[in-house]
Amino acid sequence: MSNIPGQLRYTASHEWIKVDGGTATVGITDHAQHELSDVVYVDLPKVGAQASAGAVIAVVESVKAASDIYSPISGEIVEINAGLAKKPELINQDPYGEAWLFRVKLADPSEIDALKDAASYQAQIGE
Repeated sequence: MSNIPGQLRYTASHEWIKVDGGTATVGITDHAQHELSDVVYVDLPKVGAQASAGAVIAVVESVKAASDIYSPISGEIVEINAGLAKKPELINQDPYGEAWLFRVKLADPSEIDALKDAASYQAQIGE
């Protein structure tokens, strides 16, 4: 297994999610940041915004392209990683740690069951 954390869940569109009680932290995977290359800007949702599973919730821009970020689950945005406004390159340096994007209060925890585990995500990206 490569550098894909086993305790997280994943989407086919390369977002990760870590559930902690009734909230979840969301970011993009190492594979996604590698494909984007040098991240230069992040457009995050507003606190209080409603996220819908599978809907665009944020945008990450790199020197190569802008990429939509999709919410893995539905719920209310309760926190954003404001530090990414000043240091978007953290996404390239620490995608599973300091570079989380936002936290969401879960509307329907059962949506987590539809997401990929680490082995399924690893198979998807061929690592």
